[in-house]
Amino acid sequence: MAFRQPALDALPRYPLIIGDTREEKGSGATLAHVYPGTGTVTREITMANADDVDRAVAAARAAAPAWRAMPGDKRRDLFFKLAALFEAKSAEFGPSLIAENGSLAAFANYMGYDAAQKFRYFGGWADKIHGRTIPMWQGEVHDFVNYEPYGVVGVIVPWNGPLFAATMVMAPALAAGNCIVLKAPELAPYSPMKLVELIQEAGFPAGVVNLVTGGPDAGEALVAHPGVDKIEFIGSGATAKKILTSAAQSLKPVGLELGGKSAVIVFDDADLQDAAKRGLSGAVSANGQGCVNGTRLLVQRGVYDAYLQTLSAMAGHIKVGDPMDQATTLGPVISEPAISRILGMVERGITQGGRLVSGGERLGGDHADGFYLPVTILADVAHESEIAQNEVFGPVLAVTPFDTEDEAIALANGTPYGLGAYVHTTNLHRAHYVTRELQAGQIQVNGSGEAMQPNVPFGGWKQSGHGRLGGIEGLHEFMQPKNVYMNVAKLGGGQ
Repeated sequence: MAFRQPALDALPRYPLIIGDTREEKGSGATLAHVYPGTGTVTREITMANADDVDRAVAAARAAAPAWRAMPGDKRRDLFFKLAALFEAKSAEFGPSLIAENGSLAAFANYMGYDAAQKFRYFGGWADKIHGRTIPMWQGEVHDFVNYEPYGVVGVIVPWNGPLFAATMVMAPALAAGNCIVLKAPELAPYSPMKLVELIQEAGFPAGVVNLVTGGPDAGEALVAHPGVDKIEFIGSGATAKKILTSAAQSLKPVGLELGGKSAVIVFDDADLQDAAKRGLSGAVSANGQGCVNGTRLLVQRGVYDAYLQTLSAMAGHIKVGDPMDQATTLGPVISEPAISRILGMVERGITQGGRLVSGGERLGGDHADGFYLPVTILADVAHESEIAQNEVFGPVLAVTPFDTEDEAIALANGTPYGLGAYVHTTNLHRAHYVTRELQAGQIQVNGSGEAMQPNVPFGGWKQSGHGRLGGIEGLHEFMQPKNVYMNVAKLGGGQ
């Protein structure tokens, strides 16, 4: 059975969208984009260089005063129009999402609705941003705080979910009154192109949102640019360290949403069927390439064998295949190097004491041309081993037994990361105690992804980053407080 290729004529063609122009070629290097589902090239993309980034920043700076001054109700109405376009044209994102990184068709159909929800939520805040007055002790004085946009925000998003990540950042940043320069990832450029095209179609003023598609050099130019007032980066910790080093030269603020090694804690009173199904989602969601996926399963010893048996049986029913097939539940990883890296970590996990329960080899046959792995489960994984401590970014689960609540908490907290955590129990007291002690930015009890809504804060502890996206916290992430003190006794009426 030959796997299908997304239709090329359905993919956007503009790697640069600057001001009111759409450009089919940047000034930088040319990259052959590869579709992970078949290993074939979709299109040769000529990407942005530093000069293109400079033009995009100039367009954003030119648009910033008017966008900042636009009344909140006008900005709100643009957001609601954009949300309606997302819903009406959701199907048009499918080819881009599938082609760029092998996202599943079923997942792609949801992404337009997800983007609409984000712009509706933050559009609702656009006409409700207000300051506050502060009572002062000195007598005839008036003190107040205004919350104002930074100006131009440089946004760098990852290849594993560029549309999801871009809308998560851009909706609050734009609602707060900032202009945007978005760098699309070279490995997954199509959905960001489509996103910015739709923003233009909704009637956002020229220059409010600009797109450059490029590699590390374009990202470096954006971070270092003196016309960029804040950077928001979603990606790896290694890249984040380089960004922080560059931004430190101008003391530019940087928001970071980075990797994770999120623990799934399964207690002996949990619903094992539900906990296994949700545990399996850590290997399946985003084809195992999600930063907040629960990929480290900590299971209480009394149910350890039963849980493993249930998990393995469920993994055997996962359909790995063509992302364009609605029945597919697990698609490819991003690239050939990713296959080698993931399998290398699995092999080392076995040599360090892990027991292979399922998977562990690249899929051949009909899958041979793409980048496909089955769900891979390693049991009896030592807490100190590489595969328990480091992000795999593939459909791999590491399972470790524990005995007590406190041991589970210590294991869950015992990595450099703190993005997410998942707790499975039917005991309310235990749920409150364990979630209080866990070191993670977002914790779900008997859940596996439902909390990822635009009205709740999302972000990490420790090396999973800092700052928050989502909710009122996400809006404040893109505003600066300005305090104004007035000695009223010294002021006249004036004009």
